[in-house]
Amino acid sequence: MSKVSYYTAEGLKKLREELNYLKDVERPNASRAIAEARDKGDLSENAEYDAAKEAQGMLEMKIAKLEEALAGARLIDESQLDNSKVLVLSKVKIRNQTNGMEVTYTLVADGEADLASGKISVNSPIGKGLLGKSVGEVAEVQVPNGIMKFDVLEISR
Repeated sequence: MSKVSYYTAEGLKKLREELNYLKDVERPNASRAIAEARDKGDLSENAEYDAAKEAQGMLEMKIAKLEEALAGARLIDESQLDNSKVLVLSKVKIRNQTNGMEVTYTLVADGEADLASGKISVNSPIGKGLLGKSVGEVAEVQVPNGIMKFDVLEISR
């Protein structure tokens, strides 16, 4: 049975697009590469054929993983989410108690995490520490060199 993961509409669309690309573009390319290598002669000493078969195996494994992820994917209904607590898709403004630095993160599913755009996974240490917190509460996050404390300043969608 596949693991259930929650996605935004945008994240689910990206997942489907990547799967379709792999199936419709990459898979035919891999088959073509194998056919070309096979046409070059003796398969027992054909490194190009072996490499093409290995690449195809890796591609098929990637396709299987994406299909499994899609099978367990659930779309998040943002209208049903509570804004008083930090949940998936919450936009949270926090302040580090140690250095006073303020940062805003959006908590997303693992597959949608992108730190450069301010999206962190709910399964990351900070994400786990923030889940369920309300404005004014302190989130304690276990990191390798101890515990970091963050003040929850704002929660929005």
